[in-house]
Amino acid sequence: MFRGTITAIITPFKKDGSIDEDALRRLVTFQEESGVDAIAPCGSTGESATLTFKEHVRVVKIAVDQVKKIKVIAGTGSNSTAEAILLSRHAENAGADGILSISPYYNKPTQEGIFRHYKAISESISIPLMLYNVPGRTASNMSSDTTIRLAELPGITGMKEASGDVEQIQRIVNGRPRGFSVLSGDDSLAYRMMTMGCEGTVSVASNCVPSLVSDMISMYSAGKTDESLKMHNKLIPLFDALFCETNPIPVKYIMSKMGYGSGTLRLPLTEITEKFRAALDLVMKDMGL
Repeated sequence: MFRGTITAIITPFKKDGSIDEDALRRLVTFQEESGVDAIAPCGSTGESATLTFKEHVRVVKIAVDQVKKIKVIAGTGSNSTAEAILLSRHAENAGADGILSISPYYNKPTQEGIFRHYKAISESISIPLMLYNVPGRTASNMSSDTTIRLAELPGITGMKEASGDVEQIQRIVNGRPRGFSVLSGDDSLAYRMMTMGCEGTVSVASNCVPSLVSDMISMYSAGKTDESLKMHNKLIPLFDALFCETNPIPVKYIMSKMGYGSGTLRLPLTEITEKFRAALDLVMKDMGL
């Protein structure tokens, strides 16, 4: 279910800050035609934190309606378990193939609290759940022991790992039950994580270069490791540039230049600074974007 290249898509906005539904539909089609395996709307890259509940539901519904063959893994995370359950149920009702749920942020729950949070969500829906560990945003780390414990539960079939801790990732890969997928949540570590036994990536970069990221992952899976490494090395400047400021500030700038939305962000996120705009322009030129 969770493998290959999954694009954590942006939510394009018009200049007035409203959702640009036409741009969103075109972006979904662009992703599908470029060979990704799935899209993940309403995640961190999709600015879920500043979407209203109604907007959140609408974005997921547009994504589901627009795809033809690829999967939709809807972001439904919250630091409130009750709210995460509500969003997850709405995603299931909208036709999403699975959900991506971030570990509770700000609250800083114990490992037992994280376990019970995910257990409650998984028991409330019948579609697969992907765990999402990103301590840089949540202020707490989901340990390998907690992850493996959760992986034993029915319905929890994969995770997006963005801790950056390769030893922790390897412990998860080695200790997980059969059928539980581990995907990179960090573009720059995607190739290395594939060498560790992971199944793919949930990517920011594939918003703008979906075919290249998809090729890198699929080539590795097909045993073409040298070709995959060459593609990874080609993409490193873009991977670095996309995190010169807080995600999704850089990628929304690039996507606006490609015709997907105005580049508008919602406060407290702000437009990219002149210094980094020039750097992104150079990377875009080099990548042929």
